[in-house]
Amino acid sequence: MTEYTILQAQALQKMLAISFEVRFAGGNLQLMQDWLGSDIVYQPQGEGDLGDRMMRSLADAVASGKQQIIIIGIDCPGVNSQLLAMAFEQLNNFDLVLGPAMDGGYYLIGLRQSIPQLFANIDWGTSQVFSQTVDIAQQLNLSRTDLPILGDVDRPEDLPIWEQTIAREVADKTQ
Repeated sequence: MTEYTILQAQALQKMLAISFEVRFAGGNLQLMQDWLGSDIVYQPQGEGDLGDRMMRSLADAVASGKQQIIIIGIDCPGVNSQLLAMAFEQLNNFDLVLGPAMDGGYYLIGLRQSIPQLFANIDWGTSQVFSQTVDIAQQLNLSRTDLPILGDVDRPEDLPIWEQTIAREVADKTQ
């Protein structure tokens, strides 16, 4: 799924002037380069819960001058280059873009600035993540739009989501 997600980001780079980096946990730079290639920017995720790690990634992007930032995981095979392009387009009009996952989380968050409150006091890994994030966004008066609801792969019983994506890819290439 990591390789597939990187291919989607690389396809988006052919459509839009974007940069991307891979944030990893476990392993090291050499292992990442040996696996995925040395032409990608890699950064360790660092310590903390998921919110801390996403906030750090967002803050680093803002500090480096990025004006539109999208954070995605690699566990949602429905995230393709067209969906990513749509998310960037929506950031022209909204403060916050969310990609809701069927399990109550989200597969994508897009922002134009660092908003630490969106990552604080969230029950990560639960079915409340999306709704808690939406509540915080409303309290902050952020304009928001949502992308289509997609399934993600968190457990072995979710693997058919990935298998369907691969089957579609194969079918598309043979047509």
